[in-house]
Amino acid sequence: MKTSLKQNTILAVCLLYALLFIYAATSKLLDFSNFRVQIAQSPLLSAYAGVIAPAVIGIEYGIVFLLWKPALRNLGLYMALGLMSAFTVYIYLILNYSDFIPCSCGGILEKMGWAEHLIFNIVFVLLALTALLLSRPPGRKQLPGTVLFPLLSILTGTILVVVLFLSSEHIIKHQNNFTRRFLQHPVLEDKTYALKFNSYYFAGSHEGTIYLGNYTAPNILTIIDSSFSLAQSRTIRLDIPRQPFRSPKIKVDYPYFFVYDGSVPAIFKGLLDTMEAKKTAMDTYFSQLEIITPDYFTFKTLSTREKTNILGTVALKEVPNVSLHYDLLEKQVNGIFDTDGLLLHDSGTDELIYGYFYRNEFLVMDRNLKLIRRLHTIDTVSRAQVKVSQLPDGTYKMGAPPLEVNKDMTVYNGVLLIHSNLMGKYESREIWDNASVVDIYATDEQRYLGSFFINDRGKNKMTQMLLTDRYFYALSGTELLRYRLRNAIGVFHRGKPKNQQSRQNN
Repeated sequence: MKTSLKQNTILAVCLLYALLFIYAATSKLLDFSNFRVQIAQSPLLSAYAGVIAPAVIGIEYGIVFLLWKPALRNLGLYMALGLMSAFTVYIYLILNYSDFIPCSCGGILEKMGWAEHLIFNIVFVLLALTALLLSRPPGRKQLPGTVLFPLLSILTGTILVVVLFLSSEHIIKHQNNFTRRFLQHPVLEDKTYALKFNSYYFAGSHEGTIYLGNYTAPNILTIIDSSFSLAQSRTIRLDIPRQPFRSPKIKVDYPYFFVYDGSVPAIFKGLLDTMEAKKTAMDTYFSQLEIITPDYFTFKTLSTREKTNILGTVALKEVPNVSLHYDLLEKQVNGIFDTDGLLLHDSGTDELIYGYFYRNEFLVMDRNLKLIRRLHTIDTVSRAQVKVSQLPDGTYKMGAPPLEVNKDMTVYNGVLLIHSNLMGKYESREIWDNASVVDIYATDEQRYLGSFFINDRGKNKMTQMLLTDRYFYALSGTELLRYRLRNAIGVFHRGKPKNQQSRQNN
């Protein structure tokens, strides 16, 4: 090839790279906040969004400067080759090994599909290789550096991306510093049922049928069939009808239902077929109750001796067998508000979960309340931020509104969903103003699996949620919403990629 043609080819490649990087870096810089958010949502680089976002822009501008200077042009080409190789490997990993496929490009490249983008990058890698081969000195065809240096550039870019990918995945899932990764539509709205009131709560579910209690009509159980086309309201009859209830609730554990109020205390048990319930021998005060079997419960209560919340179990016999566990809930401030949380029973694993409201921790226990593990949510509030003042009568009240970390929780088959109340790094205020954010955790180890959001229904936000084997349910205003799980719940649990489904949504 003639010298002039070689030089023109090299110059053309340099100009193409310069135009590409000027355009790409400038578009990222002009919308830097959004670019950093997109990097934070990458399934490969989330943990390093704060570093990678400005670094990529700086490197791209730096390469343009090197390519502009004839004496530094070869160095610029080596760096361009390494960076483009890194981008290429990144896309390959996204397409084949990621949990989902994000969108992280700006400008005209945003219009490309990921496969087209991969081809585009490969073409530019070949262009850089061509320019470097043409730039070798004449008469020195066996120069080792002619092949070695380009290979080192490609290898450096490849290793860098792989290392970032592996370390980022470990940090995000096991050592997260409050960087959320929003999954691509893990739940899809399926059906909606219009309720007459906004005072309903989830009482249970069975094979697609949903059971709702109503705070304003505590003796009515509303049953919505699996097709979401028919609802019936059934009246509960107690064998001792007049009870000094303060806030009775209903819980369904098919084929049984339970009516209880821990302030009395009282638990009534009956069969759904008859809707008639008899009072049990329960005589322990409690604030929360979870059904393990029809005759074995776990509960939360306030210890007058320790002046703190504690957990307990009760086996209903002629004389109830009550066991109290004082060492599970750890006191941080006064033991009442700082240990407050939600007790849940995972019917899929037969484990108990206790999630704190005001700190980033939840407990996993067996059915006898033996602690299995203490796990943490991804936010950084490890100590409950509550201010408590004591009244003259010895009771306590909140001295100021507390910082609520976790608003609501639901669990099924080793997957815990938490309705979060705190905004993470690089997140959009618009999302938080118009949706409820739900974080997903495994309960078998310290592992964050991702997040999703449920859009508000007009001015109404999600107030309660329920997870089953096939659906995610939410109550919002006067509506019951059903969302289909895009993947089986076991996939959330194991965190396996579902690339085909992901590609169809990108």
